[in-house]
Order: sequence, then C-alpha cells, then structure tokens
Amino acid sequence: MDINSDDLKIFVTVVDSGTLSAASVHLGQTTSGVSRALSRLEDKLATSLLTRTTRRMELTEEGALFLQQARAILGAMEQAEEAIRIRRQKPAGRLCVDAASPFMLHCVVPHVAEFRALYPDIRLELSSNDQIADLIEHRTDIAIRIGALSDSTLHARALSSSPLHVLASPDYLRRHGTPKMPEQLAGHGLLGFSHYEQGNAWPLRHDDGNSLQVAPALAASSGETLRQLALAGQGIVCLADFMTREDIKAGRLVPLLASFNSGYRQQIHAVYYRNTQLSQRISCFLEFLQQKL
Repeated sequence: MDINSDDLKIFVTVVDSGTLSAASVHLGQTTSGVSRALSRLEDKLATSLLTRTTRRMELTEEGALFLQQARAILGAMEQAEEAIRIRRQKPAGRLCVDAASPFMLHCVVPHVAEFRALYPDIRLELSSNDQIADLIEHRTDIAIRIGALSDSTLHARALSSSPLHVLASPDYLRRHGTPKMPEQLAGHGLLGFSHYEQGNAWPLRHDDGNSLQVAPALAASSGETLRQLALAGQGIVCLADFMTREDIKAGRLVPLLASFNSGYRQQIHAVYYRNTQLSQRISCFLEFLQQKL
C-alpha cells in the first residue's frame, strides 16, 4: 500500500465539498480525475470509503474511520510545515509577556539578554501581575501561570514543574527552634498568601492527608514578598524551588520537614490566544524559555 498526502487531501476535500464536481473546483482538477483518484485510494485500501449515487455520497463505516485518521495526519503535517516556516523566518514585532513577579525575576529576567541577542527584532515587554491577568485587558500575548489552570478558552503549553519547599532562615530557627513534625507548625509564625488559598496548602504528609492547610500569621499577595520576609527571619514559608534554589544552596534558607514532603510539584504553563500573526514570536519565546527551565 502506497498512500500519500495527495490521496488524503483529495478524499477529505471530496467529503467536505459534498460532491465530486465541487471537490474538483477546490482542487483545480477535472471531475473525472478526482473520481479516478478516489477509486485508486479505495483500491489501495481494498475497501469502499464512499457510497456514490447520482445525487449524493455517503461515508461507509470504514470511510468514517479513515476520514478521522486522514484529518489527523494532514493536521500534523500542517503543524510540521508551520514549525519549519517559523524557523526559516525572522520573528519581529512586539511581544508582551506577563508573569508573577517571582517567576519573572528568577526565571525570565536572567535570560533576557540572551533572548534579545538571538531575536533582536522582537520588542520584548515584560509585566508582572501576582494575580491572574486578563490577556486582552492587559494587552498580553503570553502569560506564565503557576499551578492548576481553569480557563479553557486559552491555549496552554506545559513548560515545566517545580517542587515546593518549606523553609525558614537560620536566624528564625535559632530564635524559635526547628519543627520536627508538621503538627508543630501551629506553634510557629507562618508566612502565606493573602489572595491565593492554593498557596497556603503545603505539601506535607500528616494524619489527615498529604496536604496541610495553614493559616498564616503574616500574609502577602506576592511570593517574592514572602521570600524576602522569610530571608528577614519573619517566619516559616512554603515556596517553589525555582525562586528559592539559590537561597538554599547559599544557606540563606533552610529546608524543613523534608521527610514529610509529599513530592507535589507545581505545574508551570504558558497560556495565550492563538493568533497567526503572533505565532512566530510566541513559538520562539516559548521554545527558548522551555530550554532554560
């Protein structure tokens, strides 16, 4: 069997057009040529794909199954061709990227110089919103979102995932002691989020499950603010690895209750509206960022 993309295109066009004559107009071929091509495809498959009468055509059961696969194959081929075209062309124009300040500061800003050197014609605009931003309202092309996604109207691309650590500064631990069990956290000053309840569910195994909901004594809307408070010895915090990795390495923050950590990882997604005029800029930025993450 030697089926090629032309066979698939002719079959799909015939189905979508409704008649052989209408398909021949779309394909720029004669009606008899389209009919012969369809018959050759059925011979290759050794099955009938369409029942044809003088008035109409109907898919056979095998034809309906083959149509689904043919559409998927042609769609994948179009995506592959688009990816190659993007690589050949030179992306240019404005690209606005929004992310919560911790991600922006720790995962985007350190790589901006390299990105601008690779794509000098892209005018990069960076904005930070610690709450979920409306892409259209904020004229944003790409938003980086941490955690579970809820907006199904947006296209999403998984970039990475990050473990969470329960942390405190050495100074805080000297003054208040080190908790040995999750239940002992109740006697400590806890730092948490003011408008992000999901961030106050710490990934700690205890008698009632694998997540411990905490009530912070001091709350902030930004993870970066909480990081600075923890560094200043103001309490115990639970933050993502991507923003605390260097603090842990340098000993500025100390991981706590590691043996009780459930291993939960925060998902990191890029979300955007599909826009063909932006596809080049979006694709090259996301590929670059995913490599860095």
